[in-house]
Amino acid sequence: MPLAVKTWQLIAVSAVAGLALSAATVAAAGPWDSGQRKAERDKAASWGRTGGADHGTDPAAALPQAAPSAPGVLAGVRPAGAGAGDPAAAADPGALAAALRPLLADPALGTVRSASVIDTATGQVLYEAGARQAMTPASTVKIATAAASLAALGPDHRIRTTVTPGSAPGRIILVGGGDPSLTARKKAPAGSGGSLVALAADTAQALKASGTDSVALGYDDSLYTGPVLHPIGENPNLAPVTALTADEGRPDASFSGPVKRSPDPSRDTARAFAALLKERGVKVTGEPARAKAATGAVPLATTLSPPLAGLVERMLTHSDNDIAEALARQTALASGAPAGFDGVAQAVGARLAALGVDTAGSRFADGSGLNRADKVSAGLLTALLAKAADPQHPELRPVLTGLPVAGFTGTLRTRNSGGSPAAGLLRAKTGTLSGVNSLAGTVVDPTGRLLAFAFLTANTPEPGAAEKGLDKLAAAVATTS
Repeated sequence: MPLAVKTWQLIAVSAVAGLALSAATVAAAGPWDSGQRKAERDKAASWGRTGGADHGTDPAAALPQAAPSAPGVLAGVRPAGAGAGDPAAAADPGALAAALRPLLADPALGTVRSASVIDTATGQVLYEAGARQAMTPASTVKIATAAASLAALGPDHRIRTTVTPGSAPGRIILVGGGDPSLTARKKAPAGSGGSLVALAADTAQALKASGTDSVALGYDDSLYTGPVLHPIGENPNLAPVTALTADEGRPDASFSGPVKRSPDPSRDTARAFAALLKERGVKVTGEPARAKAATGAVPLATTLSPPLAGLVERMLTHSDNDIAEALARQTALASGAPAGFDGVAQAVGARLAALGVDTAGSRFADGSGLNRADKVSAGLLTALLAKAADPQHPELRPVLTGLPVAGFTGTLRTRNSGGSPAAGLLRAKTGTLSGVNSLAGTVVDPTGRLLAFAFLTANTPEPGAAEKGLDKLAAAVATTS
């Protein structure tokens, strides 16, 4: 057989094997959710430096040459000075400082500003100003919430909502596990998630199989402890935090954004479940009543949340406060702390410290950032982003993949958009409270390096102007080399 034919066959076999490996990796990586890529799919990254094929048709041409693949942007974090890559290609700290200093002095950014920019591949600090100063982060604290929950539970963890037998014949109990994706709608507004509809169908089937067609319904939301209301009180940005809440306590068809919430999400969820049982031929006598499920009771039926990675991505992309508070409580439970605001304050900080980041001066009064008592530094946020890019911590990757993309998705859809040089290159979490504006995320700079940045401000006079100032800072990081 001619040598050229043998070579061609080897290339073909290698290509097929490569495609099969990539397909298997993607299939194992988990589901998609409303177009948002799941963090588990990151394992489908390129396995080599080349890929694709040359589809030229010149019969006289040589064998097809492999087309170059884009270089990976999630290089491993190494200690500063370890010498990663070509030093000539590294970002210039002097040029970055010259670009950022005048922008950081913008009066629109208030009276207190802090900044941190690091190279995730080397850990090198490229620019900092007050980077260790603990400040109110607003919603950028969700980066910490995400990292802590992933470290505590892992990206594949799913939250259960179950139905168990009650203490007497003819009684069943709906038991909340704290799933923030739980929905009573026939078509989930955000894709896959815990479904009361499916849970009711499975429960009805189990009851009928045992000859039961009439039940009294109890509901158990005792997994969480402490006050259900956030310290800010009733707020359209957050429902009362309970372990049994469907559709985030929203009375309308909305998926995100502020709206008046149910004052008692647990009761309303139980009522919705009772109605679904009735639709499936199971009579529910009386009103659902709060009850306590027996420890170790075998469930009649179960519904599961998406993997934690998906919840983290949804939380970060849409700055979802309800998911954030749920994940903070799941972190507390996994850490053996009470599943309330006090337990969150203990557990989140401890989980982050265990990752090896400096948490000095930090306080995690909640998971969402609505509480002004939250305190983190710009340096902590960039350290967490670097940890999420570290191949030694693949469990943290959803912290990066969930960040909104400038000009395209989530809370950055209209920021650094259009002709901005940062559009599509910048991924970041926003933060906004009255007088507080922040932005923290990652960007690919002109040298191809993945940089992590965080900008925190206080006493800003006007939110719109402050956001524009932060966007200019981020764009400068994206364009300065």
